[in-house]
Amino acid sequence: MNASPLTAIYNSWTRPSYERRVRGTTLPFIYLWGSAGIEQDVAFDKPLILHIRNDLFGEPVTLYTQTVAQVASNAQTIVGTLGRGECVSIRVQNMCGVYATCVLESTVACLIREQA
Repeated sequence: MNASPLTAIYNSWTRPSYERRVRGTTLPFIYLWGSAGIEQDVAFDKPLILHIRNDLFGEPVTLYTQTVAQVASNAQTIVGTLGRGECVSIRVQNMCGVYATCVLESTVACLIREQA
């Protein structure tokens, strides 16, 4: 699998940024932020914004958020699907995780910022 040359854009980010390879639609899920092992929903004075960009040459990825109560009941909230090269920003507040699934494989770039 080749990464998009546009991924280099993220090398100049000055906030916490990282890439995750997303594969599969079953456990263990690939968390972009948080974990199913977090035992309390996380709250911030100023919510964090998780900016997510799917690779230009990747496959569609489906994004989910999850609270501790949802982990216990094996539930989640679907955010939606990102196609190749698409971006979305998710407000991270009162949850324990944001994760992604992909039928095949894709690389997702993430950036975390405080809400203004």
